[in-house]
Amino acid sequence: MVSRRPPATPVEVKAAIKPPPRVKKSARRAAVSAKKEPQALISATALPAVSAEERHAMIARAAYLRSERRGFAPGSEAEDWLAAEKEIDARLSLGYRADQ
Repeated sequence: MVSRRPPATPVEVKAAIKPPPRVKKSARRAAVSAKKEPQALISATALPAVSAEERHAMIARAAYLRSERRGFAPGSEAEDWLAAEKEIDARLSLGYRADQ
């Protein structure tokens, strides 16, 4: 004959983790309003502006590298500069930073 056991009684389990500390309503509201700000606006404002001197230095370096690729052949310095200026302005408009 098979003996039947009574069903197991549920055991009360205490939470092992303490609940997080209470946060003031003003701090909670500030956190919620910060989450609602568009990501594009946050990333656009986080980028540092590139000064005119930094932009000029970036263009000069890009023009030099273009000239180096041509073997420093004379006669195309203006085209190298204009192409480098276009390249750097395109990078800056996409959010490129000088420290990258």
